[in-house]
Amino acid sequence: MRYRPITAGLVAAAACSAAAAYCAWVRPWVMTWGATEDEVAAKLPGDELLPGADGIATRAITIDAPPAAVYPWLAQMGPSPRGGAYTYDWIENLLGLDMHSTDRVLEEYQHPAVGDTIGHGAEASRIEIAEPDHAFVTRTADGDWVWSFTLVPVGQSTRLISRNRFRLPGLGKKLAMIPMEPGSLIMERKMLQGIKERAEALAHAE
Repeated sequence: MRYRPITAGLVAAAACSAAAAYCAWVRPWVMTWGATEDEVAAKLPGDELLPGADGIATRAITIDAPPAAVYPWLAQMGPSPRGGAYTYDWIENLLGLDMHSTDRVLEEYQHPAVGDTIGHGAEASRIEIAEPDHAFVTRTADGDWVWSFTLVPVGQSTRLISRNRFRLPGLGKKLAMIPMEPGSLIMERKMLQGIKERAEALAHAE
């Protein structure tokens, strides 16, 4: 039995096929986990800050608590001494982000204002929108990443919609983002679930 040697052409073809399958079948779910079609299509606070985005991820979760119990966890997000990101701290800290997710409301960070900075150095973001119980939006110093949270009341619950808009200058950055997208879902899914648990506990304790 003769075996066909593996050539660079075959490897390239397989890689292209895998990328095409990912973009067609997997990527839509990765980029819109938990969100409805209407939420994905909706214009949300902060969209205007980066209208020409190269990529958009809209993810969402239903929280059994009113917006007033959700917003405090958004307002205090960020590296120590702020409240963390409510996701896998050990992964965040492998990257040197100094995240320590808290289970309590930090009163000293409950009044964020437009222009305030979260984080330090190249990782710092500026608060662009801080509307209690409605929207919280940050943008990186280079303007290439806008992260918005929109709170939509639904009866006694809240739909928390997280949207990442990003600009990726150059083909290299665009290609590099593709394998990072599933990882971003893993981290953000945990974060949304972490906010949900904390907000519901806060609401039920009142």
